[in-house]
Amino acid sequence: MKHVKDMVAEANAKIRCVTGAEATEMLGRDDVQFVDLRDVRELQREGMVPGAFHCPRGMLEFWVDPESPYAKPVFQEDKTFVFYCASGWRSALSTLAMQEMGLPKVAHISDGFTGWVKAGGEVAAKE
Repeated sequence: MKHVKDMVAEANAKIRCVTGAEATEMLGRDDVQFVDLRDVRELQREGMVPGAFHCPRGMLEFWVDPESPYAKPVFQEDKTFVFYCASGWRSALSTLAMQEMGLPKVAHISDGFTGWVKAGGEVAAKE
């Protein structure tokens, strides 16, 4: 059996990783779009990065693919998409999948929303 811990390590070796501290410096840039992959209950409980787009992990591929009937215009913008989850595992696998789908500029917060908060990053309530 291939373990998820190994899958995450393999993904991190192939993608751009930024720490929560590094990500806080990207907040407010016009060329960056944060994407929160967590479950809506996590967002309601803990908040989210201000201005982040919420995309449940299970819908990501469908919302990114411009030929999908579920495509979201936000993913067609010329931006760097910075994915995050709670601890960086879901976002590592997601970022690799987006890179493999051909999304040109992707990264993830390697220590997740937890790292963002620990670094003093702003937190907004889920609307």
